[in-house]
Amino acid sequence: MPMQTIIDRVPNRLINEKSPYLLQHANNPVNWYPWGKEAFNKAKLEDKPIFLSIGYSTCHWCHVMERESFEDEEVAQVLNNGFVAIKVDREERPDVDQIYMNVCQALNGSGGWPLTIIMTPEQKPFFAATYIPKIDRMGMKGLISTLDDIKKAWYNNRKALLEFGSKVANTISKQGVSSRRELSNKVINEAFSQFKSNFDVVHGGFGEAPKFPTPHNLMFLMRYWYKRNDGGGLEMITKTLDSMHRGGIYDHIGYGFSRYSTDREWLVPHFEKMLYDNALLAYTYTEAFKATGVKKYADVASEIFTYILRDMTSKEGGFYCAEDADSEGIEGKFYVWSKAEVMNTLGKERGEKFCKYFDITDRGNFENENIPNLIKNYPEESEIEFLSKCRSELFKKREIRIHPYKDDKILTSWNGLMIAAMAYGGKNLKNSKYISAAENAVKFIFNNLVESDGRLLSRYRDGEAAIKAYADDYAFLVWGLIELYESTYKAEYLKKAVQLNDDLIKYFWDEQNGGLFLYGSDSEQLISRPKEIYDGAIPSANSVAALNFMKLSRLTGKYELENKAQEILNAFGGEIESFPMAYSFSLLAVLFSQTKAREITIVSERDDSASKEMLDAINEKYDPFSMVIYYIKGDKTLESVSNFLSEYNTVNGKPTAYVCENFSCSEPVTDVKAFRKMF
Repeated sequence: MPMQTIIDRVPNRLINEKSPYLLQHANNPVNWYPWGKEAFNKAKLEDKPIFLSIGYSTCHWCHVMERESFEDEEVAQVLNNGFVAIKVDREERPDVDQIYMNVCQALNGSGGWPLTIIMTPEQKPFFAATYIPKIDRMGMKGLISTLDDIKKAWYNNRKALLEFGSKVANTISKQGVSSRRELSNKVINEAFSQFKSNFDVVHGGFGEAPKFPTPHNLMFLMRYWYKRNDGGGLEMITKTLDSMHRGGIYDHIGYGFSRYSTDREWLVPHFEKMLYDNALLAYTYTEAFKATGVKKYADVASEIFTYILRDMTSKEGGFYCAEDADSEGIEGKFYVWSKAEVMNTLGKERGEKFCKYFDITDRGNFENENIPNLIKNYPEESEIEFLSKCRSELFKKREIRIHPYKDDKILTSWNGLMIAAMAYGGKNLKNSKYISAAENAVKFIFNNLVESDGRLLSRYRDGEAAIKAYADDYAFLVWGLIELYESTYKAEYLKKAVQLNDDLIKYFWDEQNGGLFLYGSDSEQLISRPKEIYDGAIPSANSVAALNFMKLSRLTGKYELENKAQEILNAFGGEIESFPMAYSFSLLAVLFSQTKAREITIVSERDDSASKEMLDAINEKYDPFSMVIYYIKGDKTLESVSNFLSEYNTVNGKPTAYVCENFSCSEPVTDVKAFRKMF
């Protein structure tokens, strides 16, 4: 379509939205509405079905469907005449997305984005699909044919559509009822066995292509290995981490991971980069470094943080959502290289050497171009500095290219994940810059994404905060605040974590069946109220909350929170036991509950070097199950959160360590050497 036509066209209602995804569609000829009463009232008034399209700004196939159909005048005419069209950004409205993705999966056995739903004005769906081409092709029915058929059925056989829509809505609404069952002690071993059975011994990762990083699977295996001392678990962890880093899913020039690999070898990624993936992966590589001492894992984590701080952090401190797979309308164009371009940049001798390591050939490994990777050749330590300089020169060359689109929304939930990663990374990689970044992000959220009554909000963009926060927002931010407390020992972060955790229970807890609903009791009430435990690309709010509850229980002495965590796990016991490896983050909470509780309290008269020496002694070893409180006598903020602390005193005025394990406490210790022996 000529650009002049787009410029002259009157924008649709999406022009008034803040979402980058919705704004991408603001000049479509389709008369799009945002999700809201105006659209639903119009559908009722004009007696039309609703065409609901859900996607996100960095989704490749969303762009394809827009170019083929939503920018097309013929499709627009059919939609505008016969339907009310609604666009939803799944990252802004995960509640709407999850409900209708459940519909798509129930009707078709699979789902994805773009998500296409056709439903009644009362939001009851009777048709679901993902990407649909404009016209019929290769046995796939096109959008125009589909819309024509549905329009005829709406006027000629509406009763059947309405009955089917009601049946689907009733079925979906029952999905909020979890299958309660007390988890058996065998579930942990069963999960490990499933991971072992699905492990790709050649390329790392689990299952066949496409392969997603799913870092929480590795977090589970790391903690299982620590608890059970099972070397097989460590082999799965290191093989997967090494293979992902060697592959093209990792951006060897500018750093950071793409969303997933389209093949077994981790070579060809779906090139979009998501904040949540990089947060969870940075955390996992840091944890692997902590657990194994392998410096390479620390280097990968540091490179991810470099990418985030360089390209994905706002001036105010919040973290952006994502970068697109496409640039100039072509997927991956920004990231791939011809051999000639590498040679011209580095020169013949250096270029040949670089190309040998990074699999760059005249023939190419991706659509006649090259994705840099280290699958075939991994450099010796002596070559690292040389290759680093080459990568730096290629990065400068690449910066001249047209960059992929950046979704600069700031989501509370994904920021919570990156806060957790930055705080954990800062502590264990001994880099205060990462901790400062986490603190700045927390400051941004509390300055911009909290209403006057304390209610957390979900999305910030272009000066506007909006949408009442979801369970993910609360749970992930609480996780970040706990990590930040454990990295700085500033009581304010623990206090904020406790306050947000109280609100999470207040707004989201299912009093009848246990567990947390996706959206709050004070939010827009939809056709169902989903409740999820499945740990997909991102852990579920319930899984993260269960572990948060257990940690906060031990940090604050509010042991009723541990009972609450068990209620979450038992509320979804049936789902978890049906296929444990799909619930790996919730199993972190199970592991935590099954491990002897070690609580360490360091009490000091002042924040001095002797106190720091004790804290350093704790941090020398990998121990994912211990909880540490650093209490300087007279800290009223910490006393208000952990009111048992007033009973703790120093011995002879020296920094004193109290170690309690499995509800039994040892004699207080003031000597660091003696303290180290207690681990």
